[in-house]
Amino acid sequence: MSPSHKIPVGISACLCGDEVRFDGSHTRDRYLMEVLGPYVRWVKTCPEEGAGLGTPRESLRLVRTPNGVRMVGNRSTTDVTERIDGYSDARLEELRGERLRGYVLKKSSPSCGMERVRIYDDKGVPSRDGVGLFARALIARYPNLPVEEEGRLRDPRLRENFVTRIFAYDRWINLRGGDPRPRDIVAFHTQHKMLVLAHSPEHYARMGPLVAQAGSLPMPELLDRYEDELMGALARIASPGRHANTLEHLAGYLKRDLEVDDKRELHDAIRAFREGQLPLVAPLMLLYHHFRHLRDDWVDAQVYLQPYPAELALRSSI
Repeated sequence: MSPSHKIPVGISACLCGDEVRFDGSHTRDRYLMEVLGPYVRWVKTCPEEGAGLGTPRESLRLVRTPNGVRMVGNRSTTDVTERIDGYSDARLEELRGERLRGYVLKKSSPSCGMERVRIYDDKGVPSRDGVGLFARALIARYPNLPVEEEGRLRDPRLRENFVTRIFAYDRWINLRGGDPRPRDIVAFHTQHKMLVLAHSPEHYARMGPLVAQAGSLPMPELLDRYEDELMGALARIASPGRHANTLEHLAGYLKRDLEVDDKRELHDAIRAFREGQLPLVAPLMLLYHHFRHLRDDWVDAQVYLQPYPAELALRSSI
């Protein structure tokens, strides 16, 4: 059953199965549509079709010129850069009203590729150091928005990170849109402490003092700075070592209550995860088991324990 609240996430339309590629085909992504889809309201865009280039159309490429990187037709060399840039500006402003929580782009596309897009020199030799025109404008306009390519999402760690970020951004946007008071920011930060710690101890160290200024800093400044820190932290991939340190931190809340054998079992599972012998879900399940019997309100509130719906089962693969 689909949840009643679906997170709005932007996407390259071809990944939804829309036949908008240059040759009239699509690149429907099964994971995005069938697994993540029940939790997401996809907001589709095809910059090339949106710019009026038609479908089917001549394939396009990025070329390096004295006037910068341009998008041109492969055969005709017609320059369509202004058309794509103009549409991108208008569409990105339009998307402001959607309050997106993330964006999934089509890899390698001269309009939507996020990284390693081919740019051709004047001899027709490509280098893979480009960014699609629409993708570049998107990232510049919305720097805190979680953005990924569908190709990179085949990596279990990148997939788990992206899903973590879109759900965290959803919680933050919902809080921010509700006229929060200082105590609401404090409560939000308290719930996300272990999640932030697992991704970036450096951000964690800065965010506590920032939140301590709630009530003295102007609220708009506090919200902007906190959002920058939160999304900057979560953009860092949580390494096995940082996950393990966070798990040990949580296990510390059990040290007075567990029997010696239970403590050893838990610490052995954390060590085995750290060394790549077990997936993250294994020590987490032990923590769930013990905290179910030894309730702790602070631990129960930690988003880290379930940062997205359990049905997605992403921590079984990392």
